[in-house]
Amino acid sequence: MTSPTSRRLVLVVFVTTSLAAVLAAQSAHTRADADEMLRKVAVIAVNGLSDRPSARRTPVSENEVNAFLEYHAKAELPAGLIDPLITIDDAGRVSGKAIVDLDEVKASTSGQDMRGQAVLSLLRGRLPIDVSGILTTTDGMARFQLEAAHVSGMPVPKSVVQQVVGYYSRTTDNPEGIDIDAPFPLPAHIRGIELRKGEAVIVQ
Repeated sequence: MTSPTSRRLVLVVFVTTSLAAVLAAQSAHTRADADEMLRKVAVIAVNGLSDRPSARRTPVSENEVNAFLEYHAKAELPAGLIDPLITIDDAGRVSGKAIVDLDEVKASTSGQDMRGQAVLSLLRGRLPIDVSGILTTTDGMARFQLEAAHVSGMPVPKSVVQQVVGYYSRTTDNPEGIDIDAPFPLPAHIRGIELRKGEAVIVQ
């Protein structure tokens, strides 16, 4: 026969694991959220292609964005960039996390920024990287101001982030990739993006 203490312990474990399962289910990215984001992307794109785009405000939730990345954008992501996750906070602050293949980055960026190379030389394989900063938009242009970056929880300089972003964003037309300090134009006649906790409003 089990003691009252043992029974209480079993009950606590049961309640705790059940609650954890419920919370996990509530926060999971759903196919419905992904499909809703896909629909909104189509609406934004069609409006942006119009000769006279209508004034439109399209709210998108953080869950919709991340569900879209999970269900619909995986095939479009560069090889070696795994499980991206976006967090939207107040005052224009955004953060992103992903698993990146740093061996590929190092192999393609030899001879670039020496400080970044020195840090990358200490890191190997696929590791989690997270960055945070402020996104500002005005008159169809956007700029991201990096505030902090970490690889496996270790702070890294901006030069490391630049090498990672440059590697994964390079194209035939732009072999150096995106300069994270440079402003960039927003597509589809988007005039600005308003950010508040858990949500972004796309303004056309």
